[in-house]
Amino acid sequence: MMTPEIRERAARVRLLLMDVDGVLTDGHLLNVPGPEGKMVETKVFDSQDGIALQWLAWYGIETGVISGRVSPATEERARQVKMKYVYQGHIEKIPLFEEILSKSGIRPEETAYVGDDLTDVVLFRRAGLAIAVANARPEAKSAAHYVTAASGGAGAVREVCEMLLEAKGKWAEILKKYEV
Repeated sequence: MMTPEIRERAARVRLLLMDVDGVLTDGHLLNVPGPEGKMVETKVFDSQDGIALQWLAWYGIETGVISGRVSPATEERARQVKMKYVYQGHIEKIPLFEEILSKSGIRPEETAYVGDDLTDVVLFRRAGLAIAVANARPEAKSAAHYVTAASGGAGAVREVCEMLLEAKGKWAEILKKYEV
């Protein structure tokens, strides 16, 4: 449920940043044989999260990821859903957050960050809207402004996107477009 304070924070958002594993995915890492027989890591992403991220792009809300793991699957997913910022292989997230804000000209209070673990809490403290997914660590949940009903990889990002679009008065346009 979106409180008036959360709605106000969400209405200001111009940039949505996210962790990957445990947020855009359920946190499981799949190792499958590649063409040369070597094991390759891949991930499973939620299709409903994907379309919702594209809706944000329609309304000028930039998106991106800051992830501790490096994965070609993340790079491809980011391209598919039109993410502007893709930073992988970094567990120290503050410098990257600051770099993204500098490049974008967006202020911290105009940023939402979605995470699930201890490494995300530092950005929760800096973002205007800190969101933990339902399956986040208890420490992350207690530091967040909002906790999703859905788990990471199972519609949590879709829930966040809908919340942002609703707060900005754009959700009705999406529903109308799809004749809902």
